[in-house]
Amino acid sequence: MLLHAYSLKIVISITLAFASVRGASQSVGIFVGHSDIGKISHPGNSTYAPSSGEYLVSGSGANIWFGHDDLHFVWKKMAGDFILQARGKLIGKGVEEHRKFGWMVRSGLDSSSAMVAATIHGDGLTSLQYRKLPGKDVEEIKFSLRAPDMIQLERRGNQYIMSVAHFGDAFVTESVQNVDLGTDVYVGLFVCAHNSNVVEKASFDNVRIIIPTKKDFVPYKDYLGSNIETMDVNTGKREILYTAPESLQAPNWTNDGKALIYNSKGLMYRFNLQTKKPVVINTGKVINNNNDHVISFDGKMLGLSATSPDGKFNSVVYTVPVNGGAPTQITPTGPSYLHGWSPDGKYLVFTGQRNNDFDIYKIPSKGGDEIRLTSTQGLDDGPEYSPDGKYIYFNSVRSGMMQIWRMKPDGSAPEQLTNDEYNNWFPHVSPDGKWIVFLSFMKDIKPDEHPFYKHVYLRMMPANSGTPRVIAYLYGGQGSINTPSWSPDSKKIAFISNSDLKK
Repeated sequence: MLLHAYSLKIVISITLAFASVRGASQSVGIFVGHSDIGKISHPGNSTYAPSSGEYLVSGSGANIWFGHDDLHFVWKKMAGDFILQARGKLIGKGVEEHRKFGWMVRSGLDSSSAMVAATIHGDGLTSLQYRKLPGKDVEEIKFSLRAPDMIQLERRGNQYIMSVAHFGDAFVTESVQNVDLGTDVYVGLFVCAHNSNVVEKASFDNVRIIIPTKKDFVPYKDYLGSNIETMDVNTGKREILYTAPESLQAPNWTNDGKALIYNSKGLMYRFNLQTKKPVVINTGKVINNNNDHVISFDGKMLGLSATSPDGKFNSVVYTVPVNGGAPTQITPTGPSYLHGWSPDGKYLVFTGQRNNDFDIYKIPSKGGDEIRLTSTQGLDDGPEYSPDGKYIYFNSVRSGMMQIWRMKPDGSAPEQLTNDEYNNWFPHVSPDGKWIVFLSFMKDIKPDEHPFYKHVYLRMMPANSGTPRVIAYLYGGQGSINTPSWSPDSKKIAFISNSDLKK
């Protein structure tokens, strides 16, 4: 009789364990599986649409609170540090004001697991929720910001950092320390209906799981993998076109709209947007190209910045036919970093280090004498002509922070266009002349530096000045968008985002 009771207890325990995680199944997009967690009366589900990059997650469940959780979870198992990003929203009016969705990291798939969740509620309440030990009550840190749609959750050891924003705005951040979920954790998106009798739905796009650099990372020696992405600047929809475990940098969009040109390991590549395959561009003896390369306005020529074949200069400007060929050296000395062609093709503009200072110069595109356009103390960089030829846009540290400026083509009448807390780099003017897109580093980065592998924003503003808005939340920086990268129709941009793709 005692043996029978003991066996019955084991059966009941196993049944309850299986009941707490239901519906685990096949992979969904970048996730390995999806599961109902807790006491669930109505099964949830998760689907992925490759054409739109959208995840649709539905879930029931009474709550995520106290000592256990009820929800639907789409997940993958991970170790180490990571950054989770998505744009999400609840679908429909809903039943309960505290229905919720977001990112979640769990030590296990049982309902009482220790966990951290970046949680957005149906009534707009936004909170960083966490359970430090299995079965313990949930704690939370509330945000003053309500109803964001951009959600980021980052793990750095036992620290979890939640960042949220209304798409277009900068992130607002809260964090919690000393939450030990173990080495291997379950990471994913969740939905909880806050009502066991209904099923609620949320959609997510721009979903990214990013593996950042290790603590002993050495810049320009160690490199992360790369994603070539494009984005609709009006909708914010992003698409990863190509991934590689090595460093790819600075995509230019060709004038016919059929390809992107980028550099990697010193070589130049043409990436066919239809076949999704890269091909090396012949640049002769110039095989140490960097990420400062530009296509002429007529689409016939490609300007390069590269180490001279004799190794005398670390960056000299060359030109080559856009489909490849014998390069022509343009600048007689270096460092010279190319950033723009004049619309009529007669001049190149570049950043040159002369007399221990970096200034902006122009030079005839067939070669000739350099013409100095700026002479202020400190770094002036990223010069690029507007399509009408009336201005050269550039970034300068002359005001203290790195900010966006423009001047007339002869260097006169400099005008500051941005003046904020970010260090803003590489303004790129849309082909229709209406907008500029640029890269913004956080204020903890030195104004005259633009390093690899940082949290950065891509921001857009009217070309004649105005309030910038965020159009992409990236892990990137150096190489992401150094050179002009607009599509010919001014609707999209191309850029590089980074992650350790070897893991």
